[in-house]
Amino acid sequence: MTAIHGVPAHVVLLHFVVAFVPLTALLEIVCGLWPAARRGQLLWFTLILASATMVLTPITANAGLSLYDLTANPTPILREHAARGSTLIYFAAALLAVAIGLVVLRVSEHRSEKPRAIIHIMAGIIVLVVGISSMIQIFRVADIGGHSVWDEELARMQQSHGT
Repeated sequence: MTAIHGVPAHVVLLHFVVAFVPLTALLEIVCGLWPAARRGQLLWFTLILASATMVLTPITANAGLSLYDLTANPTPILREHAARGSTLIYFAAALLAVAIGLVVLRVSEHRSEKPRAIIHIMAGIIVLVVGISSMIQIFRVADIGGHSVWDEELARMQQSHGT
């Protein structure tokens, strides 16, 4: 899939990934650090969102590679965007793994009466590390992607208007 209604698929799909990654990360942090959130419906929504993120991320990256392949002489900033973008699949997989881990934690809490403090501490550390690193990486990819597209275009527009 390279186009959606005539628009490059990457341009359409990237907005979902840019929204889903930080939202999933934040929800996982909430569910990981707040047991009441883990016991409610929020955990299932988080799992669904992490699954959707896992599906959309490689599709978006492949659509981006299709655009990249059409570029005769990619700029260094575009090459960096492509390199960073190719790493997002690992962050999406980590988000999905954490969501599944939170479901397992919920099931184990439901089956056992005694709280296991070390498991909760480890879960908290894992959700923080994966969540924060995922948010940082999506920002890094999106920021350089925006610069790779808009820096030259904005300069041309400003030059044509004499500003």
